[in-house]
Amino acid sequence: MSADCLNEHLRKTLSRGRVAVSRPAGCDRIALYLFDPTVLEGPLSHEEAQAVVAEPAYWSFCWASGQALASWILDNPMWVEGKRVLDFGSGSGIVAVAAAMAGAREAIACDIDPAALDAASANAALNGVSVGLCSDWAERPKNLDVVTAADVLYDPENRPLLGVFREAAPRVLLADSRMKVLGDSAYRRQTTIEARTWPDLNEFEEFNQVRIYLAGEASNEAEEKRQA
Repeated sequence: MSADCLNEHLRKTLSRGRVAVSRPAGCDRIALYLFDPTVLEGPLSHEEAQAVVAEPAYWSFCWASGQALASWILDNPMWVEGKRVLDFGSGSGIVAVAAAMAGAREAIACDIDPAALDAASANAALNGVSVGLCSDWAERPKNLDVVTAADVLYDPENRPLLGVFREAAPRVLLADSRMKVLGDSAYRRQTTIEARTWPDLNEFEEFNQVRIYLAGEASNEAEEKRQA
């Protein structure tokens, strides 16, 4: 997988689109192929704007919660090392890449968008690791140890995913900046991290406060390392 392939995906909706290697400010230990804003010399045409809105390339931006969760995993590798980890709604793949870099036995990027899976594969290679790919949550690999998810609760109707994740794996790591109250006591807040979407979309300040949650199994070894 290469930047040329990702450029082809982008140009399906934005003829001037291209990616460039960038290091998001919220997790600069990971390099990613992301949308290059320098291509936008002047406003979008009506046709371009309509195409972008109709089929946005979410994978070409690194959202705040993804950066925060990836950074937290790199700082706390005990939660994923030696584990089979699946990242739901992977987008650019930054969280799956972080899990691989932190020593996961297997890191899997799961996304329904084929372009996002291509991005995850390319971004993994860019960082010297590899990730598995899953295009359908219903056909995910068995025996998962950890499910990770970032920025998937933007729609309140997605709240049932909290229970779905806990049924799929004994441990869930979740990052969210949209819902201040999850409504599920199984999720224990670990910390709050400030981050911004990259490239910056100038979102409301409240969406830059990312809360990291842990649900389910917390092994004694991991707890001891976290408290050390």
